[in-house]
Amino acid sequence: MPTLTGAVVLVTGANGGLGTHFVHQALERGAAKVYAAARRPKDWGDDRVVPLELDVTSAESVTAAAAIADDVTVVINNAGASNGSSVLGDLPAARELFETNFWGALAVTNAFSPALRASGGTLLNVLSVLSWLGIGDAYSATKAALWQATNTQRIKLAPDVHVASLHLGYADTPMAERVDAPKLDPADVVRSAYDGIEAGEFEILADELSGQVKAGLAAPIETLYPQLRRTA
Repeated sequence: MPTLTGAVVLVTGANGGLGTHFVHQALERGAAKVYAAARRPKDWGDDRVVPLELDVTSAESVTAAAAIADDVTVVINNAGASNGSSVLGDLPAARELFETNFWGALAVTNAFSPALRASGGTLLNVLSVLSWLGIGDAYSATKAALWQATNTQRIKLAPDVHVASLHLGYADTPMAERVDAPKLDPADVVRSAYDGIEAGEFEILADELSGQVKAGLAAPIETLYPQLRRTA
């Protein structure tokens, strides 16, 4: 089974709500080094943490980061964005969102795949329960696309690389600060993610909601979207 003990971990979006916990908890689990990747890297005050400049929307930035962090054994594809865009009308903004949440994630995976293959490593794509629900509009579309791409990556990179996905409801992070709904503790989400990685899981469901929605995919579409039900 994969282990974080002695691992060299790269976390994209390391300065964000989940990202900070991914960095700290990797160290708590015995990681030897963590590349804390962000557009504007910061000093973490720990020699085991290597700040790394990485803009996932820039091919040059991704290539440069992969050249530096060529010893990675675990990649956490955590960088993401939300801009409130829609698939119905606001297409320039939706395209911009895809650049980060979909194309950026694929670029990171492609750039770091050689290192992960060489180490027999692990890739974790941070998705969302909204990868299975369209209520998040363009954001849902980006996560749904990455979910399907993740399935392809599992097949194409196996058996050299273990590809896992993390699905969760709203977490109490800056990205969801305007959401009026129950929120998960980001520390618990990351703990579930690392538990799943070390257990060799392919799909990690961080909360009950994600489990319910995943199970509901086999039901009639009106079950997921009751607004589609016809009234007498």
